[in-house]
Amino acid sequence: MAEQSKVSGVPTPVSVVVLDDWQDVALSVADWSPLSGRAHVVRHTDHLADADALVDRLSGAEVVLAMRERTPFPAEVLARLPRLRLLVTTGMANAAIDVAAAAAQGVVVSGTAGGSAAAAELAWALVLAVARDVPGGDRAVRAGRWQEHLGIELAGSTLGLLGLGRIGAVMARYARAFDMRVLAWSENLTAGRAAEHGAELVGRADLFERSDVVSVHLRLSERTRGLVGAEELALLGPEGRLVNTSRGPIVDEAALLAALDAGTIAGAALDVFDIEPLPVDAPLRRAPRTVLTPHLGYVSRQSYAAMYGQCVEDVLAWLDGAPVRVLGNG
Repeated sequence: MAEQSKVSGVPTPVSVVVLDDWQDVALSVADWSPLSGRAHVVRHTDHLADADALVDRLSGAEVVLAMRERTPFPAEVLARLPRLRLLVTTGMANAAIDVAAAAAQGVVVSGTAGGSAAAAELAWALVLAVARDVPGGDRAVRAGRWQEHLGIELAGSTLGLLGLGRIGAVMARYARAFDMRVLAWSENLTAGRAAEHGAELVGRADLFERSDVVSVHLRLSERTRGLVGAEELALLGPEGRLVNTSRGPIVDEAALLAALDAGTIAGAALDVFDIEPLPVDAPLRRAPRTVLTPHLGYVSRQSYAAMYGQCVEDVLAWLDGAPVRVLGNG
């Protein structure tokens, strides 16, 4: 069992801090009662980007619950949290946590498992929105204008998928339901796996050149950072559209802004950004022909209930001395 200090022979509840509960829903979407008497839970709805402020907030925490990659935990931050014993992240991977440093410090890092429905549904909503300029049409009607732009039909068009993992495979299924052709590329994708999902394996340049809409579904790594740059956007062309619901830095933001300003691509729908929350003065906020959403891919009542529910399970398992869903450092 995880150690708990005692006062007069009674175990003292461990200190649990829930970070970045922006929608103020963490304590209402899941059942936290199993932690009653064993943990004192405090949750915060704001975001602290300053490392010193974060360390000050977490100075007494033995358990921290992090929502996705909203707050980074590099080695230098972890080293300043000597009381920390369990770090829980929603999802089973978190590039913002130095898992190896945590392990070296004796901190268990646990995750939560989840499906891909919410993320794929949001990605498909953005495909539809950028294909028909739904936000632009909404703004026009509210401003008293009418029918200003021509969109494209998805039926008969080609969807290019950068990545054919869990979410990419669902996107391929949606595309077939809309009578689209599907192309796919990733570094380790095989023709056989692509065919299993009704997609054609092509080269990366070929994917951009032949697709009407390209949707990004890759993990951020040193290999994928800046993967979509000026050359790829030029291949996508003036009638092509880009959708990114994976990670902002996969797309070179400067190259994307230049392509949008010059009209060398038809539009972009983005749910992820280099810096999140997106700064008020970010150039993307003023970029033409864009659909911007605030990283909503995993944000749904059902997914939050599942994630926070599993966070409670992770804490309970750790308190009982048998941590579950432990993330490795590889």
